[in-house]
Amino acid sequence: MLSPQPQHEPATSGATSAADLLGRDVPVAEPAAAPVELAPAPELPVETPEHVAEATPARRSPWLVLGLQVGALLAFAYLCLFNLSVVRGSSMAPRIHDGDRILIDHLSYVFGDVQRGDIVVLKYPLDPSVDYIKRVVGLPGDEVLLQDGHVWVNGELIDEPYVDEQDPFSRLRVRVKPAHFFVLGDNRPRSSDSREFGLVPQDYIRGRVELRVWPPERAGPIDGE
Repeated sequence: MLSPQPQHEPATSGATSAADLLGRDVPVAEPAAAPVELAPAPELPVETPEHVAEATPARRSPWLVLGLQVGALLAFAYLCLFNLSVVRGSSMAPRIHDGDRILIDHLSYVFGDVQRGDIVVLKYPLDPSVDYIKRVVGLPGDEVLLQDGHVWVNGELIDEPYVDEQDPFSRLRVRVKPAHFFVLGDNRPRSSDSREFGLVPQDYIRGRVELRVWPPERAGPIDGE
C-alpha cells in the first residue's frame, strides 16, 4: 500500500513560472530616475528699437533717388553733347600743344553759326575718318588773301594775336563757297590746312573747341590765355 505523497506547498520565493505570469498581472517596477539638474538658460539681450533701427536698411529719400536719376541723365547728355579728345601734333601751337586734352562742344553749332576765329574740330576733307583741329578764317562768301605772311579777309588785314610765327611763303587768294569754310592752323609754317586740302564743307565741322581740361596747369579757356 502506497503511502500518500506529501503535497508540496506553492513556492513563495524564487522564479515566477510562465503560467503564473499568464494567469495574473504582475506589476513591473521601473528603475528610479536619477535627478537631473538643468543649468539656468542664458539671458538673451532684448533688442531695443534702436537695435532694430540699426539692423534695418535705411530707406532712401525720394529726393535722393530723384537727384541720382537727374545726375545720371545729365551725365549721359554731357557725354552725348561733349567729347573729350587728345590733340596730336603742333599745328595749333602755341595755344594748343601736342597731348593737350580738349573738350569738343557738339551742340554750339546746332543753335548758332560758325564764327570767324572759332577753333573747330573737323573731318579731314581728304580722309573723313580723321579729325583735324583748326581755326576758322574765312566764312561763306568771304574773299581770303594770304600774302607776305599776313591774312586779309574781304580786303581787311585781320589781327591774329594767336599766331606766333607767320608763313611768309604762302600766296593764295580764294573765294569761300556757300556752306564751306576756310581754315588755318595757328602754327602757320607747320600746319596742314585749307592751303593744302582746300575748303571745308559745313557738315564736316564736328564742333567748337573752347576749353582745355589737361594738363591741369594750363586748364581753362584756350583763347583766354
